[in-house]
Amino acid sequence: MKEGKKAPQFTLKDQSGKSVSLKDFLGKQVVLYFYPKDDTTGCTKEACNFRDDYSQIKKEKAVILGVSADSEAKHRKFVEKYDLPFILLSDENKVVLNKYGVWQEKNMYGRKYMGIVRSTFIIDKKGNLKKIFPKVNVTGHNKEVLEALRS
Repeated sequence: MKEGKKAPQFTLKDQSGKSVSLKDFLGKQVVLYFYPKDDTTGCTKEACNFRDDYSQIKKEKAVILGVSADSEAKHRKFVEKYDLPFILLSDENKVVLNKYGVWQEKNMYGRKYMGIVRSTFIIDKKGNLKKIFPKVNVTGHNKEVLEALRS
């Protein structure tokens, strides 16, 4: 994955079971963020930060798409619980997670396992990768994203 290259295309189901494709958003900027799990501390903070900045993100003619391996039903509960105004996509088969290179071996307390490395991709109006944020630190990330959308 390199900035300036075409973003890999995909179609996934959202929290309502509706198919959503990246190409649906040509002409808008896309904040495509990958996160490990609904309703966990870091993921909730990240989603709520994006929610709180949602009106500013919309002003930049951008949409937010969150992706994890959680089910549509889990996404629906997460959206309802925190009143999230954006789309969450379910990638239970990890096809898109692998396309974007965010499904990786992780290490916690000496235990190795496969999981999602929290990452964000800003995709420009033409479908190209404008900015990549690998291994995101949740604190202040929403402000970094806003800055990237404005540049």
